[in-house]
Amino acid sequence: MPELPEVEVTRLGLLPVQGAQIREVTIRHHGLRWPIPAELPQLLQGQHVRQLTRRAKYILMEVGDTTRTGTLLLHLGMSGRLCLLERYFPHEKHDHVDIAFEDGRVIRLRDPRRFGAVLWLDQAPLQHPLLNSLGPEPLEDAFDANYLHQQLRSRNTAIKLAIMDAHLVVGVGNIYASESLFRARIHPETPARQLTLQQCQCLVAEIKATLHAALEAGGSSLRDFFGADGNPGYFQQTYFVYGRTGQACHICGQPILNIRLGQRSTFYCPSCQPK
Repeated sequence: MPELPEVEVTRLGLLPVQGAQIREVTIRHHGLRWPIPAELPQLLQGQHVRQLTRRAKYILMEVGDTTRTGTLLLHLGMSGRLCLLERYFPHEKHDHVDIAFEDGRVIRLRDPRRFGAVLWLDQAPLQHPLLNSLGPEPLEDAFDANYLHQQLRSRNTAIKLAIMDAHLVVGVGNIYASESLFRARIHPETPARQLTLQQCQCLVAEIKATLHAALEAGGSSLRDFFGADGNPGYFQQTYFVYGRTGQACHICGQPILNIRLGQRSTFYCPSCQPK
Protein backbone atom coordinates (compact mmCIF):
# COMPACT_ATOMS: atom_id res chain seq x y z
CA MET A 1 0.00 0.00 0.00
CA PRO A 2 1.35 3.47 -0.81
CA GLU A 3 2.27 5.25 2.42
CA LEU A 4 2.60 8.95 3.22
CA PRO A 5 5.82 9.60 1.26
CA GLU A 6 4.40 7.88 -1.83
CA VAL A 7 1.17 9.89 -1.58
CA GLU A 8 3.09 13.14 -1.13
CA VAL A 9 5.33 12.30 -4.11
CA THR A 10 2.15 11.69 -6.13
CA ARG A 11 0.67 15.03 -5.01
CA LEU A 12 3.84 16.89 -5.99
CA GLY A 13 3.74 15.23 -9.40
CA LEU A 14 0.20 16.51 -9.94
CA LEU A 15 0.97 20.15 -9.05
CA PRO A 16 1.35 21.24 -12.72
CA VAL A 17 -2.46 21.09 -13.09
CA GLN A 18 -3.02 23.77 -10.43
CA GLY A 19 -4.85 26.57 -12.20
CA ALA A 20 -5.85 24.36 -15.14
CA GLN A 21 -9.45 24.07 -16.31
CA ILE A 22 -11.15 20.68 -16.42
CA ARG A 23 -12.59 19.85 -19.82
CA GLU A 24 -14.26 16.53 -19.04
CA VAL A 25 -14.27 13.58 -16.66
CA THR A 26 -14.58 9.99 -17.80
CA ILE A 27 -15.57 7.25 -15.34
CA ARG A 28 -15.16 3.71 -16.64
CA HIS A 29 -15.78 1.89 -13.36
CA HIS A 30 -17.86 3.42 -10.57
CA GLY A 31 -17.25 0.59 -8.10
CA LEU A 32 -14.18 1.51 -6.11
CA ARG A 33 -14.05 1.23 -2.31
CA TRP A 34 -17.05 3.53 -2.30
CA PRO A 35 -19.10 4.23 -5.43
CA ILE A 36 -17.87 7.21 -7.44
CA PRO A 37 -20.70 9.77 -7.57
CA ALA A 38 -22.54 9.47 -10.87
CA GLU A 39 -22.81 13.26 -11.11
CA LEU A 40 -19.04 13.83 -10.78
CA PRO A 41 -18.44 14.62 -14.49
CA GLN A 42 -21.07 17.37 -14.35
CA LEU A 43 -19.73 18.73 -11.07
CA LEU A 44 -16.16 19.01 -12.34
CA GLN A 45 -16.64 20.05 -15.97
CA GLY A 46 -15.43 23.60 -16.58
CA GLN A 47 -14.00 24.08 -13.10
CA HIS A 48 -10.45 25.19 -12.34
CA VAL A 49 -8.09 23.40 -9.97
CA ARG A 50 -7.44 25.86 -7.17
CA GLN A 51 -4.96 23.82 -5.16
CA LEU A 52 -3.77 20.31 -4.42
CA THR A 53 -3.13 19.47 -0.78
CA ARG A 54 -2.75 16.32 1.27
CA ARG A 55 -4.15 15.14 4.59
CA ALA A 56 -2.66 11.85 5.77
CA LYS A 57 -2.87 9.52 2.76
CA TYR A 58 -5.65 11.51 1.07
CA ILE A 59 -5.04 13.94 -1.79
CA LEU A 60 -7.46 16.88 -1.79
CA MET A 61 -8.09 18.64 -5.10
CA GLU A 62 -9.92 21.90 -4.43
CA VAL A 63 -11.81 23.05 -7.52
CA GLY A 64 -14.10 25.97 -8.22
CA ASP A 65 -15.45 28.61 -10.53
CA THR A 66 -17.56 31.70 -9.98
CA THR A 67 -20.68 29.66 -9.19
CA ARG A 68 -19.57 26.67 -7.13
CA THR A 69 -16.63 25.16 -5.26
CA GLY A 70 -15.83 21.77 -3.79
CA THR A 71 -13.10 19.27 -3.13
CA LEU A 72 -12.28 16.01 -4.84
CA LEU A 73 -10.93 13.49 -2.33
CA LEU A 74 -8.56 10.93 -3.84
CA HIS A 75 -7.13 7.86 -2.14
CA LEU A 76 -4.82 5.30 -3.73
CA GLY A 77 -6.02 2.33 -1.70
CA MET A 78 -3.89 -0.81 -1.87
CA SER A 79 -2.61 -0.61 -5.43
CA GLY A 80 -3.87 2.63 -6.95
CA ARG A 81 -1.80 5.04 -8.96
CA LEU A 82 -2.49 8.56 -10.20
CA CYS A 83 -0.60 9.47 -13.37
CA LEU A 84 -0.31 12.87 -15.02
CA LEU A 85 -0.24 12.29 -18.77
CA GLU A 86 0.89 15.04 -21.12
CA ARG A 87 -1.83 13.96 -23.53
CA TYR A 88 -4.51 11.32 -23.83
CA PHE A 89 -3.38 7.74 -24.37
CA PRO A 90 -5.72 4.77 -24.93
CA HIS A 91 -6.84 3.44 -21.57
CA GLU A 92 -6.07 -0.05 -20.30
CA LYS A 93 -8.09 -2.55 -18.25
CA HIS A 94 -7.55 -1.01 -14.81
CA ASP A 95 -7.69 2.67 -15.83
CA HIS A 96 -10.96 3.64 -14.14
CA VAL A 97 -11.05 7.46 -14.14
CA ASP A 98 -9.70 10.20 -16.43
CA ILE A 99 -9.74 13.91 -15.59
CA ALA A 100 -8.94 15.70 -18.84
CA PHE A 101 -7.88 19.37 -18.96
CA GLU A 102 -8.25 22.05 -21.61
CA ASP A 103 -4.48 22.03 -22.24
CA GLY A 104 -4.59 18.33 -23.19
CA ARG A 105 -3.15 16.85 -20.02
CA VAL A 106 -4.94 14.02 -18.23
CA ILE A 107 -4.93 12.76 -14.65
CA ARG A 108 -5.61 9.03 -14.81
CA LEU A 109 -6.46 6.72 -11.92
CA ARG A 110 -5.29 3.14 -12.32
CA ASP A 111 -6.45 0.81 -9.56
CA PRO A 112 -6.28 -2.95 -10.22
CA ARG A 113 -7.75 -3.92 -6.84
CA ARG A 114 -10.28 -1.08 -6.73
CA PHE A 115 -9.67 -0.21 -3.06
CA GLY A 116 -9.05 3.45 -3.87
CA ALA A 117 -11.51 6.30 -3.53
CA VAL A 118 -12.77 9.21 -5.62
CA LEU A 119 -15.29 11.22 -3.60
CA TRP A 120 -16.85 14.66 -3.98
CA LEU A 121 -16.98 16.88 -0.89
CA ASP A 122 -19.12 20.00 -0.93
CA GLN A 123 -18.42 20.64 2.75
CA ALA A 124 -15.26 21.72 4.54
CA PRO A 125 -13.02 18.75 3.68
CA LEU A 126 -11.38 18.42 7.09
CA GLN A 127 -14.85 17.94 8.63
CA HIS A 128 -15.50 14.85 6.50
CA PRO A 129 -15.78 11.61 8.56
CA LEU A 130 -12.68 10.19 6.87
CA LEU A 131 -10.58 13.15 8.02
CA ASN A 132 -12.07 14.74 11.12
CA SER A 133 -10.58 12.38 13.72
CA LEU A 134 -7.06 12.05 12.35
CA GLY A 135 -3.97 12.81 14.40
CA PRO A 136 -1.31 15.40 13.51
CA GLU A 137 0.89 15.19 10.44
CA PRO A 138 4.25 13.60 11.38
CA LEU A 139 6.34 16.28 9.63
CA GLU A 140 4.58 19.22 11.28
CA ASP A 141 5.57 20.89 14.55
CA ALA A 142 2.46 19.63 16.37
CA PHE A 143 3.99 16.16 16.34
CA ASP A 144 6.73 16.49 18.92
CA ALA A 145 8.15 14.53 21.85
CA ASN A 146 5.86 16.08 24.46
CA TYR A 147 2.77 15.26 22.41
CA LEU A 148 3.89 11.68 21.76
CA HIS A 149 4.88 11.04 25.37
CA GLN A 150 1.53 12.34 26.61
CA GLN A 151 -0.41 10.23 24.10
CA LEU A 152 1.50 7.04 24.96
CA ARG A 153 1.11 7.24 28.74
CA SER A 154 -2.16 5.27 28.76
CA ARG A 155 -1.35 2.86 25.91
CA ASN A 156 -0.11 -0.62 26.69
CA THR A 157 -0.09 -1.70 23.06
CA ALA A 158 3.19 -2.37 21.26
CA ILE A 159 4.91 0.86 20.24
CA LYS A 160 4.92 -0.13 16.56
CA LEU A 161 1.13 -0.49 16.57
CA ALA A 162 0.77 2.78 18.48
CA ILE A 163 2.67 4.88 15.94
CA MET A 164 0.74 3.23 13.10
CA ASP A 165 -2.56 4.42 14.63
CA ALA A 166 -3.78 7.33 12.49
CA HIS A 167 -5.63 8.79 15.49
CA LEU A 168 -2.23 9.26 17.17
CA VAL A 169 -0.23 10.40 14.15
CA VAL A 170 -1.04 9.99 10.46
CA GLY A 171 1.01 8.40 7.73
CA VAL A 172 3.45 6.20 9.67
CA GLY A 173 2.66 2.93 7.89
CA ASN A 174 4.26 -0.46 8.19
CA ILE A 175 7.46 0.25 6.27
CA TYR A 176 8.32 3.53 7.95
CA ALA A 177 7.31 2.36 11.43
CA SER A 178 9.81 -0.52 11.24
CA GLU A 179 12.52 1.73 9.84
CA SER A 180 11.95 4.53 12.36
CA LEU A 181 11.99 2.17 15.35
CA PHE A 182 15.27 0.67 14.14
CA ARG A 183 16.82 4.11 13.79
CA ALA A 184 15.61 4.98 17.31
CA ARG A 185 16.93 1.63 18.68
CA ILE A 186 13.52 0.73 20.14
CA HIS A 187 12.17 -2.82 20.04
CA PRO A 188 8.83 -2.86 18.16
CA GLU A 189 7.08 -4.87 20.90
CA THR A 190 7.95 -2.41 23.68
CA PRO A 191 4.74 -1.36 25.49
CA ALA A 192 4.04 2.17 24.36
CA ARG A 193 3.51 3.56 27.86
CA GLN A 194 7.01 2.49 28.89
CA LEU A 195 8.74 4.94 26.54
CA THR A 196 10.51 7.76 28.34
CA LEU A 197 10.39 11.35 27.18
CA GLN A 198 13.96 10.96 25.95
CA GLN A 199 12.98 7.91 23.89
CA CYS A 200 10.01 9.84 22.49
CA GLN A 201 12.34 12.66 21.49
CA CYS A 202 14.53 10.19 19.64
CA LEU A 203 11.59 8.39 18.03
CA VAL A 204 9.93 11.60 16.82
CA ALA A 205 13.23 12.76 15.33
CA GLU A 206 13.76 9.42 13.56
CA ILE A 207 10.19 9.29 12.22
CA LYS A 208 10.70 12.73 10.71
CA ALA A 209 14.16 11.84 9.38
CA THR A 210 12.92 8.58 7.87
CA LEU A 211 9.99 10.22 6.12
CA HIS A 212 12.15 13.09 4.83
CA ALA A 213 14.66 10.58 3.45
CA ALA A 214 11.86 8.65 1.75
CA LEU A 215 10.51 11.84 0.19
CA GLU A 216 13.92 12.77 -1.13
CA ALA A 217 14.25 9.29 -2.65
CA GLY A 218 10.85 9.55 -4.35
CA GLY A 219 9.18 7.05 -2.02
CA SER A 220 9.48 3.28 -2.02
CA SER A 221 8.84 1.08 -5.04
CA LEU A 222 7.00 -1.93 -3.69
CA ARG A 223 5.27 -3.90 -6.41
CA ASP A 224 4.13 -1.27 -8.89
CA PHE A 225 4.37 2.11 -7.14
CA PHE A 226 5.39 4.95 -9.44
CA GLY A 227 4.99 8.65 -8.93
CA ALA A 228 2.60 10.76 -10.98
CA ASP A 229 5.45 11.46 -13.41
CA GLY A 230 5.99 7.74 -14.03
CA ASN A 231 9.26 7.52 -12.10
CA PRO A 232 9.79 4.85 -9.42
CA GLY A 233 10.92 5.61 -5.88
CA TYR A 234 14.25 4.38 -4.56
CA PHE A 235 13.99 4.50 -0.76
CA GLN A 236 13.72 0.69 -0.59
CA GLN A 237 17.40 0.55 -1.56
CA THR A 238 18.30 2.10 1.82
CA TYR A 239 16.11 -0.01 4.14
CA PHE A 240 17.78 -0.98 7.40
CA VAL A 241 15.32 -3.73 8.36
CA TYR A 242 12.13 -3.79 6.29
CA GLY A 243 11.91 -6.87 4.07
CA ARG A 244 15.44 -7.99 5.07
CA THR A 245 14.61 -11.12 7.11
CA GLY A 246 17.75 -13.19 7.71
CA GLN A 247 20.07 -10.62 6.15
CA ALA A 248 22.87 -9.04 8.15
CA CYS A 249 22.12 -5.82 10.02
CA HIS A 250 23.97 -2.92 8.40
CA ILE A 251 25.13 -1.78 11.86
CA CYS A 252 26.02 -4.89 13.86
CA GLY A 253 25.87 -7.80 11.42
CA GLN A 254 23.21 -9.78 13.30
CA PRO A 255 20.43 -11.38 11.18
CA ILE A 256 17.27 -9.28 10.86
CA LEU A 257 14.24 -10.98 12.43
CA ASN A 258 10.60 -10.92 11.33
CA ILE A 259 7.63 -11.21 13.69
CA ARG A 260 3.89 -10.53 13.31
CA LEU A 261 2.31 -7.55 15.07
CA GLY A 262 -1.27 -6.62 14.34
CA GLN A 263 -1.30 -9.06 11.41
CA ARG A 264 1.58 -7.18 9.79
CA SER A 265 5.16 -8.29 9.20
CA THR A 266 7.50 -6.47 11.56
CA PHE A 267 11.24 -6.37 11.03
CA TYR A 268 13.91 -5.57 13.62
CA CYS A 269 17.47 -6.26 14.72
CA PRO A 270 17.64 -8.18 18.04
CA SER A 271 21.01 -6.63 18.85
CA CYS A 272 20.36 -2.99 17.95
CA GLN A 273 16.78 -3.11 19.29
CA PRO A 274 16.93 -5.24 22.46
CA LYS A 275 13.77 -5.89 24.47
